[in-house]
Parts: sequence; C-alpha cells; structure tokens
Amino acid sequence: MKAHIHILGICGTFMGGIALLARELGYKVTGSDANVYPPMSTQLEAAGIELMQGYLPEHLQPAPDCVVVGNAMTRGNPAVEYLLNRGLNYVSGPQWLAEQLLHGKWVLAVSGTHGKTTTSSLLAWILEYAGMSPGFLIGGVPANFGQSARIGDSDFFVVEADEYDTAFFDKRSKFVHYRPRTLVINNLEFDHADIFPDLAAIQRQFHHLVRTVPGEGQVVCPAQSAAVDDVLAQGCWTPVTRFGVGDAGDWRAEPLQSDGSSFLVRGPDTEPVTIDWGYLGRHNIENALAAVAAARHVGVPPEVAAAALAEFRGVKRRLELLGRPGGVYVYDDFAHHPTAIATTLEGLRAHVGEKRAGDSRVIALVEPRSNTMRMGAHRDALAASTASADEVYWFQPAGMDWSLEGVVQASPVPAHLFEEVDSLVDAVAAQARPGDRIVIMSNGSFGGIHQRLLQQLEGEQAE
Repeated sequence: MKAHIHILGICGTFMGGIALLARELGYKVTGSDANVYPPMSTQLEAAGIELMQGYLPEHLQPAPDCVVVGNAMTRGNPAVEYLLNRGLNYVSGPQWLAEQLLHGKWVLAVSGTHGKTTTSSLLAWILEYAGMSPGFLIGGVPANFGQSARIGDSDFFVVEADEYDTAFFDKRSKFVHYRPRTLVINNLEFDHADIFPDLAAIQRQFHHLVRTVPGEGQVVCPAQSAAVDDVLAQGCWTPVTRFGVGDAGDWRAEPLQSDGSSFLVRGPDTEPVTIDWGYLGRHNIENALAAVAAARHVGVPPEVAAAALAEFRGVKRRLELLGRPGGVYVYDDFAHHPTAIATTLEGLRAHVGEKRAGDSRVIALVEPRSNTMRMGAHRDALAASTASADEVYWFQPAGMDWSLEGVVQASPVPAHLFEEVDSLVDAVAAQARPGDRIVIMSNGSFGGIHQRLLQQLEGEQAE
C-alpha cells in the first residue's frame, strides 16, 4: 500500500509543487487549503490529488503517514492543533523536499528579492533544451513545461529558493534546506516586513545559504549590488561569477533594442552570442544573464542557452498577455514590490515608445496586496514606482490599515483610487482605446478583475 501524505496549504505555489512531486514519487496525496481555486487546484486535480476545503481535523482521519505543513499554517489552526495533540508525524515542505528528492542531486537554487520565478523557469528550460532533463520546483507555471514541478530524469534539480520562513515550527528561511551546488542570488532588497525587521536580518539568512554552497560549487550574483556584496563579505568559500548590463561583470549584456527584446551576451572565455526573444525590460535581461551563467556552470554552452531563450514562452502571471479585446492589450503581472512594479512598467514603456499624446498608453491597475505593502513598509516608494505609466488606478484592499490617498496625491502621473472592483473595471473599460497596454498588478486574485475586465472590454467592442 502506498504511503499517504496530507498537505496543509496545498494550493500555494510551493506546496502545490510539493504535491505534484510526491504524486510522481508514488505517494497517495491529499491536501487541504482555505482557498481551493484555479490554476493550482486544476493542476492538482488533473494529477489525481484529492483537495479539501478548509482545515478540519476530519481531513486528518484516518491519520496519514505524514503531514506536510505549509508555512501559512499557524498555531490555532484546527488542523495544526489536531496533529500536535494526536502526535501525528509532520514535516515542513522544504524539509520534505530536501529529504525526499534533493539529497545527492546537483541543486541549482535561484534566490533573490525579484525574478526568482522567471529565472528558475529560464534555467530549467535551458537545461531541458540542452537535453539534461532537469527536475524542478518553481513558484509559477512555465509555459514551456505547463506544470510547476517535476522530478526529471537526471541528477540536476532547479529550485526557486525563497527567503520566507519555513514553517510555524522552523523559522529559518526555506532555502537553507536546499544545499545548492549552483546558487543564483538575483538581487537583494528589503521585503517580507511581516517576518524580517530590516534588510540586515534578510542578509543574515542569505549568508546562512551561502555557507551551504560547497567550495567546488559556484555563486552567481550581480556585478553591482551593495546588499549582495555585504552578504558575501560576511564570508564566502565558493567561487563567485558576476553578471551585469553594461561593462561590469564576468557575464555582460549589451542591449541591441531599448526594450530588452534583443541583446548581446559576452561571457568569460566564450564567443559573444545574440539573444532575440519576446521579453521586455532590463530586469529580464538580468534574469537571462543569471540563467545563462548558472547553466554554463553545469556545462551548457552560451550558444545553446541563447537558442533555448529564443523559444522561451514565459511564465504565468509574469507580464502574461491575457487577451486583446478590441485592440486593447490586457496583461497580468505578479507585482509584489515597488521595484517589481517599476521595472515591469519601464520595460513595457520602452517597448511601446515614449509618451506622446494620442499614442498607445500604458495603464497600470495596482493592488498593493503583499504583506509588506499592506503593512506600509513600502508606501513612500509606491507613487514613484508607476512613473513609466501614462495613468494608474490604485485599489485599496479591504483590511489595509493605511490609506492609499497619499500615494495618489504624490503620483507623478494621473492617478485614481478605488475601493470596489466593479467600479474600477467600469472606469478603466470606459476610457480604454485600441493600442492601450493595461497591466493588472497584484500577487493575488484582485477580486477576479482579470476576467471581469476582459469580458467588459469584449462587450463594449461588440456593442
């Protein structure tokens, strides 16, 4: 009889990936979540995984062989209290991954404040294109694979390495469990104000990660990042290779198009290669450089990586084009931080062209939903983050204990504030015109605004 694991918080991107891997390993997998909804619920049900709504003790009856506990679970949760009182066997998701899959593998971990999901997806696809059949666990769904996790058929495993804490019983960052041989640190800024008091606390966790990389491994990081340099200055026992746009770094990019859709890559002891792809912005050039450098560490030549990137099809919720009703482009973007908002809008602005009356506009719809933004830690940076847009619509989430009115007043572009999704959709649809780029920016469902806006734009076009 197959061992049975039950996953608490199964519809999160990471825990959903754990569920898929466990199913592929042959476990019987069930799971509970407060919000069982697509796309993760669809992916899990297609894999034959039973999903249960809520966190009821009955979900753990009869007792599974192991309960894998997501980091959103807290003391006081009925299922958590039940498993503790009954003495059930339990483990965190990162520890389960490390023990069941990563031991003995060449782990390529992608960390940093921004770009982890995209860079992990790029790296996994480069290795796949090179015939290396990697396993992976990514906090999103790469279109080239159509799934967020798989075991693979080699000793290589790509993992998105998050600095958020592991579980209610393990307050170390998730990534300290992974023991990478190749470590990418994309960038480093203050985030996760709900668990970290300051940047120094985050840097301490990153140094714990650096301590686990073997001397025969490699750390891939930006050529110009004081925050990352401070981490490495605490002690690094591993060769470091650096990347950057411009003259700095072992791996350097020279943009051939201002929007980032084409650039030249120069690496150490390699011939320059040109990358032509459909992705925008300096941040995505940096993500690609990091992936090319990490892939080189496991033997993939830059020219093969360049060919792979030309066939990269993106990641869901990373400037994902949802539709073009009536010639209005509607994008979904997982914006969780002012820097992520700014770099995405800058890339789109470069693609569309400079702001000119009558031309295609970039219109941002922003829900500051992450824990850090809801706490107000980034409030002073929010207004400036939308400077590349022509217009911005801010949405005030319910329960946020500070008002976005000050952000609207400080906005460098025309800005509006809404508290209801329906009225926001009405306002945007009424003034949208062909050629506009509307970017919906949130790390949550934003009240289902994506489909509501698409439907309304389609309806107005049909009238």
